[in-house]
Amino acid sequence: MKTAALAVAACSIAVSASAIAQSYASKPVRIIIPFAPAGPTDNQARWAAQQLTVALGQTVIADNRPGAGGVPGTEIVVKSPPDGYILLAGNPGPLTIAPAVRAQMPYDTLRDLTPIVLIAKSASCLCAHPSLPVKGVKDFIPFAKARPGRINYGTPGVGTVGHLATELFATEAGVKLNHVPYKGAAQYTVDLMAGNIEIAINQFAIAAPLVKQGKVRCLGVTSLERTPLMPEVPTIAEQGLKGFVSYNWNGLLAPAGTPKSVITRVHEIVAKALRTPEARELYSSQGHEIGGLNPEDYTVFIKAETEKWAQVAQKAGIPKQ
Repeated sequence: MKTAALAVAACSIAVSASAIAQSYASKPVRIIIPFAPAGPTDNQARWAAQQLTVALGQTVIADNRPGAGGVPGTEIVVKSPPDGYILLAGNPGPLTIAPAVRAQMPYDTLRDLTPIVLIAKSASCLCAHPSLPVKGVKDFIPFAKARPGRINYGTPGVGTVGHLATELFATEAGVKLNHVPYKGAAQYTVDLMAGNIEIAINQFAIAAPLVKQGKVRCLGVTSLERTPLMPEVPTIAEQGLKGFVSYNWNGLLAPAGTPKSVITRVHEIVAKALRTPEARELYSSQGHEIGGLNPEDYTVFIKAETEKWAQVAQKAGIPKQ
């Protein structure tokens, strides 16, 4: 009797999961974007929303909820019903970096969220004002060592990817740099071009045109391989800091407890779209590397990123606020 009951229960669960998968989506879906419009996270989330709208036959709404490094917007998703109708456009800031620099977090990333698919990741340029008498990282390191604490670098704020990536560079290079936080990339990029700060890490979409115009100089790229957008610029890793790598990335996640069938369905739609020539052309032209990681591998990726940035913050002596 017990065996029969278990078999019936297992069958019921399977039928229920199948029913959920077939009925999803029966109403509009929202993707919460915890950042302002027009940035990489916003752009990639809206692209995913378009793919899901077509495949699901339901409107998928991109809903921007910016503020406080993306933590409040992420919290909205964490506290939402786990039914697949509220998804998160995630990036490193609120998911893997905030835990390293904030004393209080309203959620635990991998306990309270389920990764669905990594859309894309992108390396950046370590940019310098053209007046600096350096051509690359090999020149910059001795230049910085001779001026401890006197070289200013800009970031979008404390606890951002740019902040910890630059501190990772400084730690591995053995140099002391001065952090100047701004409200966003646009503000510190203006100051970099004006020479008010000496260096900053910029994503390719921002850096590439400025480098071509001679307004900034790219000292090295943060990926392990050179970017097709600037193949003449060596990576930071090949200039002496072996293994140095830093990516910004974007993907979709859902509240923990969301049915696996829904997670699988959303992943399949987005991953399939990422394999198209149109998607590859779109993302490569912007300096992004196509993702497509399945939920399990995406989970491993986020766990590794969380551990990495925690170590960086500790070595750099960044106090939790």
